[in-house]
Amino acid sequence: MKESRIVIPREHGGWAMLAVPYMIGTMAVQPILLHVPLFLAWLLLYLASYPLLQALKKGSRQRSWIRWGIGYGAAAVIMLIPVVLQEPWLFGYAPVLLLFIMVNIWHVLRKKERALFNDICAILLFCTGGAAAYMLGGGGLDAGLAAVVLLNFLYFTGTALFVKSVFRERKNRRYTYYSKAYHAVILLVPFLLGYPWLTLAFLFPLARALVLSGKVIKPMKVGILEIAGAVQFLVLAIIFLHM
Repeated sequence: MKESRIVIPREHGGWAMLAVPYMIGTMAVQPILLHVPLFLAWLLLYLASYPLLQALKKGSRQRSWIRWGIGYGAAAVIMLIPVVLQEPWLFGYAPVLLLFIMVNIWHVLRKKERALFNDICAILLFCTGGAAAYMLGGGGLDAGLAAVVLLNFLYFTGTALFVKSVFRERKNRRYTYYSKAYHAVILLVPFLLGYPWLTLAFLFPLARALVLSGKVIKPMKVGILEIAGAVQFLVLAIIFLHM
């Protein structure tokens, strides 16, 4: 990577986890103007996290990573200022985010970034974006907030299991079983939450898991499947959370 090239994360799953929970949280209530700078701050914090975590690995580009991370972080703070001035309660999310970030740092320092527990913590971190968007739009600590967080968490945890079953854990037959069983069981959750039609949003991931878990698949195809799955989940969640 050249020194002048813009530093951005390349993981399809990371971009989906950044945007989808936030958009679902926003559309589950009343979108307002402050949702825009809050999302931009959320985006910039995500962009900052990538080079700063890379810097922990040291190497010849460490100073460059740090500069990019500080730059993105400073821009995120600027975007946050108008939001927190009007909604100071958002500072309450800081300890939660810090906790999940510390877990991520711990795994990076031990070169275990791909551990399932680290993935789960990262998913929970991204789900806080959906929670913040929901509460910013007038939602409270209610069933709607629980649905936004839980449904996003369940969807992306299933994605993490599927991806592991076709890449790093492809030869581990247990992950193939975990992926298929997990996607079948979570079909019950929308019924339990009172959103039965949202079961439709989990049918595509179930079909993907049943047909492809444990198979040899090209990364490009997995990326396309991730994007397609995230888009259909986003659209159906926005529609059926209002029913």
